Amino acid sequence: MIDRRSFIAVALAALAVPGTARAQFFGTHGPYPSQPARPSREPSRSSRESFWDNLFGSGVASRYQPRNVRFSGYAPGTIVIDVRQRFLYYVLRPGLARRYGVGVGRAGMAWSGRAVVGRKAAWPRWTPTRDMIRREPHKYARWAGGMRGGRGNPLGARALYLYSGGRDTMYRIHGTNEPGTIGRAVSSGCIRMVNDHVTELYNLVNVGSTVIVR
Repeated sequence: MIDRRSFIAVALAALAVPGTARAQFFGTHGPYPSQPARPSREPSRSSRESFWDNLFGSGVASRYQPRNVRFSGYAPGTIVIDVRQRFLYYVLRPGLARRYGVGVGRAGMAWSGRAVVGRKAAWPRWTPTRDMIRREPHKYARWAGGMRGGRGNPLGARALYLYSGGRDTMYRIHGTNEPGTIGRAVSSGCIRMVNDHVTELYNLVNVGSTVIVR
């Protein structure tokens, strides 16, 4: 066993040599690591979910990921939905918009026109319409009284409720627990977005904002 004096002598000798040599001498876990340790940071829940989505494939094509694009003809704060191309544009400033991929209504169920955001809700409660229950009672009748918000709720993380003439049109821009449907015509007329994307939009949009579906 090395005595105290010998240990001190060895340590002083090591101080005189370059850092790489010190690391080799003491080892990377000794008193002179070759690189400073980086503090670890636990990712948030949304970061972990994004990791698994990317690993296994969320089904959302890259063209439907959010991006800023040139877009003119509408006032800042306006939402413009291009049903045919499956894109939603939020106008940031003249000539520039934030573009998102969306899912739209099936043929014969798509809605178009002009409305305003009448209200917003986080993790909204969902209630199927009477028409939905009538068309598919086996699927929707049990939720006639509503389903509370949550990850299994069809409205997803956020919802923007579209009003016209002061009345609820029954159409929404909302999240979805089926991201693979983005870019397709599958919903009952509403506009659906990836949960992370609709949450970003929710934070940008004010109640009263104009919505144009074309």
